[in-house]
Formats: sequence, structure tokens, C-alpha cells
Amino acid sequence: MKAGHVSPARGVLRLMILVTSCAAGACVPRIELAMPKEPITINMNVKIEHEITIKADPQSAALLQPTLCQANQTCPPAK
Repeated sequence: MKAGHVSPARGVLRLMILVTSCAAGACVPRIELAMPKEPITINMNVKIEHEITIKADPQSAALLQPTLCQANQTCPPAK
């Protein structure tokens, strides 16, 4: 073969590789995030009940007793 001469099979192969790489480059996945036009509404019927228990040493309980009595309107006996 002459120098600089490309066989037809190699030329076709190079063309196929070029076309394939261009086609693969054009198929890039696209991800788009968009805000909804209306807000998302979640309706939940939930009843929450809670009870808070505080344990304190006798000295601290004696200090807190007047404050607790004012908040509860009833005063448990100090221990």
C-alpha cells in the first residue's frame, strides 16, 4: 500500500466511529426541577396529648413549689 493511503474498510470504520460518537454525545440525559404552581397541601388529623413530669431533689422542689402552685392553681403537698 502507498503511504498516506487508507483502505476503504478502515475509512468506513473511522466514519462509523465518528458518527457513533456524535450520536452518543447528542443523547445526554436532561434533568429539570420545577416548582409546582400550587402549594402542596397535606391534611393530617392528629391529636397530640402530652404530660410532663419533673423530678427534683427536695431542696429544688421546695424552691419550685410556689411557682408550680401559681401555674396549676392547685398545690400538691410538698414532700
